[in-house]
Amino acid sequence: MQLKRVVVTGLGALTPIGNNIEEYWDGLVKGKSGSAPITYFDTEKYKTKFACELKNFNAEDYFDRKEARKLDRFAQYALVSSDEAILDSKLDLNVVDKFRVGVIWGAGIGGLETFQNEVINFAEGDGTPRFNPFFIPKMIADIAPANISIKHGFMGPNYTTVSACASAANAMIDALNYIRLGHCDVIVTGGSEAAVTLAGMGGFNAMHALSTRNDSPETASRPFDATRDGFVLGEGAGALILEEYEHAKARGAKIYAEVMGGGLSSDAYHMTAPHPDGIGVVKVMENCLRDAGLGIEEVDAINTHGTSTTLGDVAELKAISQVFGDHAPKININSTKSMTGHLLGAAGAIEAIASILSMVHGIVPPTINHTTVDENIDPKLNLTLNTAQKRDVKVAMSNTFGFGGHNACVVFKKIS
Repeated sequence: MQLKRVVVTGLGALTPIGNNIEEYWDGLVKGKSGSAPITYFDTEKYKTKFACELKNFNAEDYFDRKEARKLDRFAQYALVSSDEAILDSKLDLNVVDKFRVGVIWGAGIGGLETFQNEVINFAEGDGTPRFNPFFIPKMIADIAPANISIKHGFMGPNYTTVSACASAANAMIDALNYIRLGHCDVIVTGGSEAAVTLAGMGGFNAMHALSTRNDSPETASRPFDATRDGFVLGEGAGALILEEYEHAKARGAKIYAEVMGGGLSSDAYHMTAPHPDGIGVVKVMENCLRDAGLGIEEVDAINTHGTSTTLGDVAELKAISQVFGDHAPKININSTKSMTGHLLGAAGAIEAIASILSMVHGIVPPTINHTTVDENIDPKLNLTLNTAQKRDVKVAMSNTFGFGGHNACVVFKKIS
């Protein structure tokens, strides 16, 4: 059968460097760091005392107090970003066939803060199991797309993908394929995460995964730099409206880009560490290009996973050099995690949005905080260091990898 074309017609973002698409893009281009001392709890006994929290986010600006109390922060973020994307798409909810509109969302953890608080409350009690009746529905990862569909009456496929930091990219690829195969006309997709919590920070510190650059948090996320010492935990959400091309064209929708394809693979190597030779990363990019029907010479920009970890950054760049060969130095490579931190299950969504906006505006956002060359990284690669670069980006790729060896890659193309 002939696969249908899929395009992006709406965007929404809630990030540590901007609470909507306009603010997010402005922060990206200006090289703004979202990392700062944690305000949510006392970090005195924590190894890492900073994160990329949302700034000036007040749930009661978006929800009434009673509704807000029923939603974990990760679900609040999902609703806020998806509302922006739906509004941006100008989709007429009174006309669209809601049985053919789905919500496929990504979350690596889900309602961690809700789970943490309920367990703490129980542990501090007398053993009587007094739990909030909203404990379970606030915590479960699938509640984010459920709430989006309930709010808007979308009755197509509805679920959450969970593949650690690849979750949102997995959700986008599922959404792409549901529309390609003719099962849906429109899917709200993306991801959200809210793991800047007592348990989240403590757990990642215990793994020695986080930067401990407490004296300079704004420079702590430094992908590709020789002095990098771990990632910076972020929070927020990104939402995209994926739509069948003819459906979008018939209603005169604004089209940001075409979703050309997606690739998946597994490292099958380690619970947390990437394969040092980047075997799975090579394969996921090859799979993505094959699915999209694109040649390596057509790719202009790659938003890397680039978390600022010693092993991961080098393995990914080696994989890029292997896949793209002589074309690799001609690609604008960047890591927007240098600004947003690592949004875990939401990372794929906000980074896909950054890739799409780079095509729209002809600018590739920088990889900030680079001061020291890493001798293990090919100096010929253009890592878009410290300053945004103007470029006519026609094809952009976004890489996202998760603990457990989950690899996902999505590629977009400008529609002229």
